[in-house]
Amino acid sequence: MKTLEVDLGSRSYGIHIGTGLIDQASLFSPCKKASSIYIVTNTTIEPLYADRLTTTLETLGKVVRRIVLPDGESYKDWKNLQLIFDALLTHGADRQTMLVALGGGVIGDMTGFAAASFMRGIRFIQVPTTLLAQVDSSVGGKTGINHPLGKNMIGAFHQPEAVIADLETLKTLPARELSAGLAEVIKHGAIADAQFLDWIEINAKALLACDTEAMAHAVLRSCEIKSAVVSADEREGGIRATLNFGHTFGHAIEAGMGYGEWLHGEAVGCGMVLGADLSHRLGQISQMDLDRLIKIIHSMNLPTQPPKFGAERYLELMQVDKKTEAGTIRYVLLEKMGKARIQSVPNPIVIETLTNTGAA
Repeated sequence: MKTLEVDLGSRSYGIHIGTGLIDQASLFSPCKKASSIYIVTNTTIEPLYADRLTTTLETLGKVVRRIVLPDGESYKDWKNLQLIFDALLTHGADRQTMLVALGGGVIGDMTGFAAASFMRGIRFIQVPTTLLAQVDSSVGGKTGINHPLGKNMIGAFHQPEAVIADLETLKTLPARELSAGLAEVIKHGAIADAQFLDWIEINAKALLACDTEAMAHAVLRSCEIKSAVVSADEREGGIRATLNFGHTFGHAIEAGMGYGEWLHGEAVGCGMVLGADLSHRLGQISQMDLDRLIKIIHSMNLPTQPPKFGAERYLELMQVDKKTEAGTIRYVLLEKMGKARIQSVPNPIVIETLTNTGAA
């Protein structure tokens, strides 16, 4: 097992990465002070891992209950968030109650938002079971739900007590979900570590095969990159926004298609193609760099051809983005391979990218 620390002073916490971690009660030590524990999971994950996690938590001498939500991005909304509050209030949860998010990014985001909101804030632990959640969404304290007009526009910053990434859970991922997670792995290399991107390119087949050793390195290095950024900029006032490379275009794709039609990682992968094309148009990366990044994204079985919404629709969808300031869309673009920056771009140049990639 490897453990990293997200350094946030008194709110610092560990990210534990390894195999068989769901069964290790010592990792759930923050739950010892809980009056009760609620596992929040979904209909897909519950039959796979909830019994094991329940057994582990019960060894701490606590009452453990489950809240099982429907599975999918389309359920990341107010209606299903309310199911968590309903269960907590029905069973008399209090300020010492602790939530444990067992699932992918949707479960982690919704559980974290419920924890941030219930009684104005209770504690929670992340147990991410998808690659995307292990390398990205479980780390950093971003929580929230989607709105029909914009993804993740309603939420709160609320840090977990721990992140427990059991690599064994990746073995049950469908191939499409695994590829979606690899989009975020690629992103970390593209924005922060060119040598890591080289490693990803070389080890593409091992990653797609969910080789344990390859996955361990991919998760570890991704978490190292993200934890360093979060420690430096918890509330996305500056450098943390660079973690959103591919996301402005990607969120537009998700909203335009309807949440759940494309997986988040698929939309981010295609969004990186658009972001890299825009970076190239601004003279920041070469044609060779652009072609190489597209090839790496394609090699992970991710879409590289964006849906054809038209330029006006893309600009409309991207206007509802957390990085937009005073009506100006700000993009995360590549300054070079392994380094990103945030900048505004005139719409005519963005339209060139949308047209060139077939999106317009």
